[in-house]
Order: sequence, then structure tokens, then C-alpha cells
Amino acid sequence: MADPAGVRVLVAPDKFKGTLTAAEVADAVAIGLERTGLHALRLPLADGGDGSVDAALAAGYSAVSQPVTDAVGQNTVGTMAVDEASDTVIVEVANTVGIAGLSGLDPMGASSFGFGAAVAAALERRPRRLVLALGGSASTDGGMGLLQALGAVFTDSEGHELSARGDSLSRVHSADTSRLSLPDTTEIVIASDVTNPLLGPDGAATVFGPQKGATPDQQRDLELGMSRLLDVLVRDHGSFVREVAERPSAGAAGGLGFAAMLIGGHATSGAAHFLDLLDFDGAAAGCDAVVTGEGCVDAQTLHGKLPAVVIERATPRPVHLVAGRNELTDDDQADLGVSSVQAVSTMTPLDTAADPALTRELLVDAGEKIARILARHSEVKRPRPQ
Repeated sequence: MADPAGVRVLVAPDKFKGTLTAAEVADAVAIGLERTGLHALRLPLADGGDGSVDAALAAGYSAVSQPVTDAVGQNTVGTMAVDEASDTVIVEVANTVGIAGLSGLDPMGASSFGFGAAVAAALERRPRRLVLALGGSASTDGGMGLLQALGAVFTDSEGHELSARGDSLSRVHSADTSRLSLPDTTEIVIASDVTNPLLGPDGAATVFGPQKGATPDQQRDLELGMSRLLDVLVRDHGSFVREVAERPSAGAAGGLGFAAMLIGGHATSGAAHFLDLLDFDGAAAGCDAVVTGEGCVDAQTLHGKLPAVVIERATPRPVHLVAGRNELTDDDQADLGVSSVQAVSTMTPLDTAADPALTRELLVDAGEKIARILARHSEVKRPRPQ
């Protein structure tokens, strides 16, 4: 390998969910690389889920606090990421109405209203681009809360206004969206790698309801409730609404994808979008190798998850993975084209997921090991400019 003093490695991981943020993972691996004399460039990434705002802040975006209510109606403060240069605002489900931080799950009572309040505040800024990071939600309300926060009014058969929550869906009789006020100059981007439709066996309630505490009976009730909401919206606003509900990503974040599309949003791959947003290609251009990863790498990693997108974009540079847990087979690793996988769970008999400090320490060791692999195989070859 070339003199380590001249070797640059881009460290661009996702978070280890529930253990370390992407920035903490990147910092730990970078420390290990730097101990061997390599230069490490840190670029924490996100895929549109938890940690998307944190990744943007680490890349230089500014934090803007926004008082909201969480998924169960308690006052909290969400954080938006704002970039004045690109006139972009990022609003995240996870730090507004997400599961993290809740003392208990309430699948029927949870609402997306707090996320909608943050979206409304972001739209008041009239940005050129608003990115909705849909991941980690605690609600399955079909996006009723988002629409209500933006001015929609939902009433029951007696004309009483309904609170936007899962157990209100079945009582929706009318949906008045005439007071929705959306700037026509703002591009709304739905960043999510969930491709599920709103309803059906692959829909929001059936697939993701259990993660939010829904029993089989509650999953059925939520499915029926969202079907009721859809029927009312189709009746009041036209058949195009049903087509929207069938689109990929409509079922993201308990139906928030559906509501976001109704207000003009367009869905895109969360991983690819955030790589572009955070200028991964620009960062990688000056580096000789790349380290990426996430909490668990498995067969799903091959199908468009962030590490796979990073690997594709990093070619022909060698790429190494770090992970909390590795469930990839040797064939999977060959298909991905990774040079190595360093899983901290194999480095200790202890539960690393429950010990952030230990995970951080082992990631430093992983960084040192990757540096030794780079040296042993002399695989660092900076691509020639095209």
C-alpha cells in the first residue's frame, strides 16, 4: 500500500439503531483508522429514517427547534435541519412522532399530528425543497394527523370534528380539505425506502402494525379504518386518491406516505436521496477507500438499503462494512462486492446493542483492523480522473 500518510478513507455509515448515531459510528471507525496513520473523512449518512436530521446537521445543516406533540399527544420539541444555501428543510418523523422516547406504545391512540405541525412550520419558511424523512413512526393513522395539522377537517356522521388518531379512522364521515394551504413553489420530497402501499397484505397496518404494538385485532381495525378514510377521500375528492393509495411508499410511516403524496409530494429512494443531499460523490472523489455500515447487515442489505447504495456509488474503490451484527452469507458478501465485514457482535460475548460505550470501543478496533487489511492487500488505488 502507498504511504499511509497519503491515504484517505471516507467513513460513511448509517446509524446503529438504538445504540449509536451515524456520527458516533463514523467517529469511532475514523479514530481507529487514524491511529494507523491514515486520513479519515467522516460523512455520517441516513436513509430517510431515524437519524436523517442528525446526518444533515453533521454535514453542516443548521438545527431549528420546533415545539410539537409526540405520537401520544405529549408536548415535545422536534428538530428540523435547514440549509440556507440550497434552501432545503428536512423534517423527520422519528424525532417528532417516532417510537423512540415513548414510555409505551398506543397503536390505536397514536397520531401523526405532531409531524404535521413540524411540516406546517417548515412550509411557513417557503423553502425551495422540503424533505420528509419517513421512518421510525409510532402511528398508523393513514396520515390523517399530517393533513389535519395542515388545515384539513375530519368529522363524524354527526358533524363533530375528530381527533386524528388510529381509532378515529373508522368514524370519518367527511373530509374537508378546502383549508389546506400549500406553497406551490416548494418541492416536497418523500424520502423512504419502504415501498409498501397503504392497504392490503403488504400495507401499513399489516406489515408495520406489529412493530408499533398492534395486536392482530388492532391491525384489522386499523386496516378497516384506513380503508374507510380512503373511501371518504375518494368520494369527496375523486378516484385519483385511490391510485395514490396504491403507489409504492404510500404505506410508509403508517400511511404518512399516502398523505404526503396527496399534498404533492413525490417518493424517492431515501438512501440515494440522502447520498445526493450530503454530496457523497464529492466526498468519495478525494478518497482511496470507503467504510460504510449499519446496525445489522443481512440479506435485505442487498436490496437497496444504504450500504448497498454506498457500495454501488463508491466503485471502483474498495468498500468495507462495519455492523453491529452480520447475517450476510459468503455469497451475499460476494454479491455486494465488499472487501470485508467487521461485526462488533463477533468481537465480544457481551450484548453490544445494549452497550454504546462498548460498541464505540469495538468500532475503533474495527477501524484499525480495516487499516491493516488495506495495508496487507495493497488494495488502495485511487481511481484516475475521467
